[in-house]
Amino acid sequence: MSPQQLLLEVFCLVDDQLQALNLGRLRTRGPRPKLADSEVITMELVGEFWKLHTDQDLFRHFRRYHLAEFPALAQVDRTTFARQAANLWHVKQLIQQRLAHRLVGDDPLWLVDSLPIDACQFARATFCQRFAGQADYGYCHLRKRTFYGFRLHLRVNRDGVIVGYQLAPARASEKAVLTELGLPVGSVGIGDRNYWSPPLQQRLAAGGVVLLAPYCQKRRDPDPKRSARLSAVRYRIETSNGQLAERYEIKRTWTKDLWHLCHRVIRKILSHTAAVLLNLRAGNPALQLDALAA
Repeated sequence: MSPQQLLLEVFCLVDDQLQALNLGRLRTRGPRPKLADSEVITMELVGEFWKLHTDQDLFRHFRRYHLAEFPALAQVDRTTFARQAANLWHVKQLIQQRLAHRLVGDDPLWLVDSLPIDACQFARATFCQRFAGQADYGYCHLRKRTFYGFRLHLRVNRDGVIVGYQLAPARASEKAVLTELGLPVGSVGIGDRNYWSPPLQQRLAAGGVVLLAPYCQKRRDPDPKRSARLSAVRYRIETSNGQLAERYEIKRTWTKDLWHLCHRVIRKILSHTAAVLLNLRAGNPALQLDALAA
């Protein structure tokens, strides 16, 4: 798919969703922005897909190479563009929810996991002023070391579509944040060993939600075959996590406050969801994102 075709596909998708949301007038005062909201969101989503993760890189790229598609961009400075993009965070959140529901439908199975987001380098954690009182210390089992920052908790369906997410301090456990991911009644979820908790499973079962997880300690696992079957199904969320970490660099933090960090997370997740939808439209596997960049 050529860059122009990808921009057109994403613009049509975003514009259709904005019309379906029917949000009315988003601004109560001030002049109308020169760039339409659908244009700004399109540049954000495609820019994230093209690994333009900072507002400066994104603005420079589109102003240099895509003025033909977005002519009003020549009349806007970077600060105005970045402010308009950030103020649309809730709109992007609503679009992501609509697209995820459209892709998932009534599928009762979901997978859950989390990934770390560093607030700063660990050596600077004791005197770092960013996210003061919000970030915290946690342990990353993949890197086998302590880090300072947040954890992004994700709930995806069996195809890797992100249907729920929550940003929490790194110290918050996966089990404590799980109930904040919007678990549908009558659904079945699969987590890793960190989600093993009979009391939690009983509470969720009382609300009509089944949670399956391997035994907390691999060496003492009473049923290794069951744990292997659960892991074989749960692997798909690892692919989604890897794409967020590698293509979207979601583990890096360029912002200095939690509000802007949440906005960055939302637009990266929406970009991933839109890419999955376009992949399925083109007849490609859901998570084969490189097919859109060919």
